[in-house]
Order: sequence, then C-alpha cells, then structure tokens
Amino acid sequence: MRFAFRWFAVLSGAVLCSSAALAQPYPSKPIKAIVPFAAGSATDQIGRAFAARMSETLGQTIVVENKAGVNGMLGADAVAKSAPDGYTILIGTNSTNAALKSLMKKLPYDQDTAFAPVGYMGSVPLIIAVNNDVPAKTLREFVDMAKAKPNHVTFASASTSQLVSSEMMAGMTGIQMTNVPYKSGPAAMTDLIGGQVMMFSADFAVMLPQVKGGKIRGLAVTSAKRSPAVPELPTVNEALGLKDYELIAYFAVFAPAGTPPEIIAKLNQAINAAAQSKDIQDKFAPIGFAVDPGTPDALAQRSRLETAKWAKAIRDAKIEPQ
Repeated sequence: MRFAFRWFAVLSGAVLCSSAALAQPYPSKPIKAIVPFAAGSATDQIGRAFAARMSETLGQTIVVENKAGVNGMLGADAVAKSAPDGYTILIGTNSTNAALKSLMKKLPYDQDTAFAPVGYMGSVPLIIAVNNDVPAKTLREFVDMAKAKPNHVTFASASTSQLVSSEMMAGMTGIQMTNVPYKSGPAAMTDLIGGQVMMFSADFAVMLPQVKGGKIRGLAVTSAKRSPAVPELPTVNEALGLKDYELIAYFAVFAPAGTPPEIIAKLNQAINAAAQSKDIQDKFAPIGFAVDPGTPDALAQRSRLETAKWAKAIRDAKIEPQ
C-alpha cells in the first residue's frame, strides 16, 4: 500500500508539473522569426527592426534566422513544416505568400493553406537603376536602347518582385532583356555597380544608398506615385507614358497553419505596436516604407487579392514557371 501510495504521489506530481508547463502563458520562451532572404535585404532589415520591438511587447526575445533561397521558398517551407505553437514565425513577403504559387511548377507546401496570417507590416516601392556606364540617362532612353538590340540588355534579379517588375516593364514596352539570376539582392547590386549587369530593379533598402552615393543611376520608381524619399525620380508610368504599371514589395508575418487564435492575437498586437512606433517609421521612411497595421483577417484578404494580382502580372509578363 505504501508503495502504491508513493507511486500515485509521483504520478500525480508529474501530471501537475506537466499541466503547469502547458498552462504557462504564451510566450514562455524565445521565438524564432525566419527571414527567407539574405542578410542586408529589405526583408531582413525590416524584419529585425520589427522583431526587436515585438520582443519588448511580448517579453521574450525574437531570434531572427536568415534562410534564403529559391525566391524565399526555402524559408517559407521551413515555417510551413514547423509546429503550430507560435514559436516559429515567417517574415513573409509578396514572393513567399503571393507570387511563388505562379512562379513555381510545384511548391513543397500549399501556399494557400500552409500559413495562418498574423499581421501586415508595410510596403516599399522599387527603384529601376542602371550601371553608370550605360548610356541611357532616362528610362525611355533605356527602353529605346533595348529595342534596338533585343536580348543585349541584361538585368539582375534575386527575388520575385525584382524579376516580375523587370519582366512586366519589358512586356508592357515590347522589349527583350536577358535575366541574370542572383542568390541575394546585395550580390546583384555588387555586379550592377561593377558593370557585370546593366539594369536592376530592387527595393529602396538595397537601391537608395547606391543611387544617392552616385554609384548607380536611378531611372524610375515602380509605385503609382513618386516617393517622398526620392521625389526627383519619375514613376515608370510617367517615364514611359504608361498608366497601369505598378509593383511594390510588401512584408507581413505568418505562422504555421493551425496556430491557436489566442497566440495569433498576441503576435498581431505586438506587430501593430511595432508598426505604430515612431522609431520604426522614422528609420524606414527614407527607404519609402509605409506601415499599415491591421488584423489577421485583413491580412488574409490582402493575401488573396495579392495572389491574384501577382498571378496576372506573371502571366502577362510571360514568365514560365520553373
């Protein structure tokens, strides 16, 4: 009897300890945020700034891990296959959560069902720029040069937005360019400066310092309106006399599908608090970053609309799935 009583007491204690562990409020340990692009990219810079502010709200460290490759697919796949417990999240983009479905013949996860939308962070336009030795001083001159020598003009791309923005412009103007793929935006920028490629369309975080420093020549921005960060650059529509060209990169947080709603709500609150912080707004305003806090449902709706938008852009640009 004494043995049975002791065994029962030990078992009861273990159950109580287990229950107490399960009852610990979220988060009770560090959170991992996977950035699916290289260090130094806009996704990385914005993701790390948000992670730092979110950590303050949540009371736990958010550890950022870069897992770049295949236009963000490798990092997204890692999150899709993670436990839905709120301790692994994705700093997602238009690439991972809108365009990849149309760019790849087959994904290792279902883009539409693998993620739980958590919160929208914001967006940035892109800058189209050329190497300083390229004779074109305007985007119109660049297009004319490309028309005169089909496939002679080379352009770099290291992400979905970079590839689609360039191919969409080519499709709308009837030019043919040769794509040179890169693993990261900074690597593509190095080759643009060095003259290994002629043109590059990328976010302000990668582009603006080099444009301002005179290392490359900015020709236009990809948004519908000029950016306050670089008001001297026309929009693509202005430069080429178009009316329907617009392509921006955006950033949002996603969790694995099945993550409990109460955890999603806590993460969303932390994201919105970070988006509304003056230091983040001031830090990224110079690269054209515009915050737009919202609910998980609002992000879900945006994701559906963006997926359809990018599918059309990719189809119209005649980009074949890889």
